[in-house]
Amino acid sequence: APNVNVSSGASRGQYFQIRGIGERSQFKGPINPSVGLYIDGIDFSRTGGAATLFDIDQVEVLRGPQGTIYGANALAGVINLQSKQPTDELDIHVETGIAEYNTHNIGVAVGGPLIDDKLLGRMSIYSHQSDGYMENDFLNRDDTQEQDEVTARGHLKWLVNSDLTVDINLLHLDIDNGYDGFTFDNSRHSIADEPGRDSQITNSFALKSDWRANDKIQLQTTFTYSQSDLDYSYDDDWSYKAKYASGLGPYSGFDQYLRDRENYSFEARVLSNENGKIFNESTAWSLGIYHAALTEKLDRTYFDNDTPSTTVFSNHYETVNTSIFGQLDTALTNKLSLISGLRIENWQADYTDSAALNVKSNDVLFGGKVGLNYKATENHLLFTSLSRGYKAGGVNTDTDLSENLRQFNSEYLWNLEAGIKSSWLDGDIITNITTFYTLRKDAQIKSSILLPRATGGTDFVDYLANAEKVSNIGIEADIDWLVNNQFRGFASVGLLDAVLDDYENPELLSNGISLSGRRIAHAPAYQFSLGGEYYFNPNWTFRANIEGKDEFYFSNSHNAKSSSYAIINSSLDYKQGDWKVSLWGRNLFDKDYATRGFFWGIDPGTGYADQKYTQKGDPRVVGINVSWDY
Repeated sequence: APNVNVSSGASRGQYFQIRGIGERSQFKGPINPSVGLYIDGIDFSRTGGAATLFDIDQVEVLRGPQGTIYGANALAGVINLQSKQPTDELDIHVETGIAEYNTHNIGVAVGGPLIDDKLLGRMSIYSHQSDGYMENDFLNRDDTQEQDEVTARGHLKWLVNSDLTVDINLLHLDIDNGYDGFTFDNSRHSIADEPGRDSQITNSFALKSDWRANDKIQLQTTFTYSQSDLDYSYDDDWSYKAKYASGLGPYSGFDQYLRDRENYSFEARVLSNENGKIFNESTAWSLGIYHAALTEKLDRTYFDNDTPSTTVFSNHYETVNTSIFGQLDTALTNKLSLISGLRIENWQADYTDSAALNVKSNDVLFGGKVGLNYKATENHLLFTSLSRGYKAGGVNTDTDLSENLRQFNSEYLWNLEAGIKSSWLDGDIITNITTFYTLRKDAQIKSSILLPRATGGTDFVDYLANAEKVSNIGIEADIDWLVNNQFRGFASVGLLDAVLDDYENPELLSNGISLSGRRIAHAPAYQFSLGGEYYFNPNWTFRANIEGKDEFYFSNSHNAKSSSYAIINSSLDYKQGDWKVSLWGRNLFDKDYATRGFFWGIDPGTGYADQKYTQKGDPRVVGINVSWDY
């Protein structure tokens, strides 16, 4: 997906950036995400590990501010996952596979009619297990970065009558992964004595209704609820206690963050049907209300293995937001249409913690959109739009920060874009190209500073501050070409210039790091993908693609960068009747690339040199899958 990046710092990538905007991690402080992540209508924007893909039928990436059509708001864009729908025919899918690093998985999905013409259902369960790609030399284990994930989905579709449909979606996640990702020599060989965990147990559901009241009005409602228990922990010194005791390490510690996250939402939309258009039957319309509430509780424990002592910190964060939104699609001519939308939101937040910080906020935020669509021909659509998005402000939690850094303001974003969507050669070629200019006001920029620990070494303190202006300029293009009945090719490219126009962090200037005019973190200048499928005959298919990206800064608080890279993936499929066997390989040339990085300048001679430390992406992995469909 052009101009979409991901940050790890956990067992898997969990934090998304679209067009250079998005979170990269979460420690003590609460976050208000810039990128929305929704699975069957349920909000997982703060819990990216929920995006497992078995029995997912469609993934949409909506770039730019969202919020005039649907209830969920997003500053940078939305990643929307939709699971496979039940139908009135029996559908069974069984899949299993093995791969290197003791990787194995098995999944079953069954869907079909429960009551003919009245009740449809679908359920799936999938288990994925792997030892992971790290070896712990101290513990003599190869599974400290293990993956142990179970995903269960359920869907009931009640066809009440020809005008009313009711859907219930259920999701259960049991993710119990290890976290042992960083080493002193940037290798895959750890010496941590207390590897961490990256676990999540989630139960959620969505209740939806779609009622065609008459030929003028349609009413759609959605109620969602989700509850997650999360454990994020790691060996803070990446080593073992004996190393500290022998004087080779500055400290020894273990850091754990336990979160209980609960959120619910309600959305109701009224929209026009074929005879409900207004303004002389020229304008289709929609109007909605959205209400959501989040409760998040954190217990953070830092175990200092030298004393031994523990430092406990807890906080409680609640948000309640209520919005009204609407959009008009007006046909100015038979080729030209005007899109106009508005969103107004009341945002309330209440933060308290064990350090006696209590912050309440109550803001009215608004965004909107105006755009033009021009259908030049049946096969070519030109479009342009100007939209305004927003993200609420918040609080920095660490008591060691100066008073002027303890809170940050709401951010607003203006996004201007234009493009063309085209179909060529009777639909054999599909192309899309978009150019955009984004201006962020009071942009929330994440940084960190190093503060000394009483027991030695230093501690990272994360915080957000407002930059007056940040501009992002870019292009996104893709092509999908069915060349003939034997070959299909596809490609995409994203170009991005995301720069801190006029922003300096005084905490960093003292260390000689200037940010003004610099590219923002996790915003590579280019990303690309190029691939194809070759159909030897109805039974055999070969697929291959190369994907890559430019170097990018890991953080806005130091100068460490990733390296540019490209990786190659391929698969060979054999299909006979209802059976399919796939031999696949990812990162075939075993390219080293980083998904997260830090720069430590602690104390030369102790083993923690002034250098870049990175968590590596997946190495070469080869496996085989077998599936059966009915």
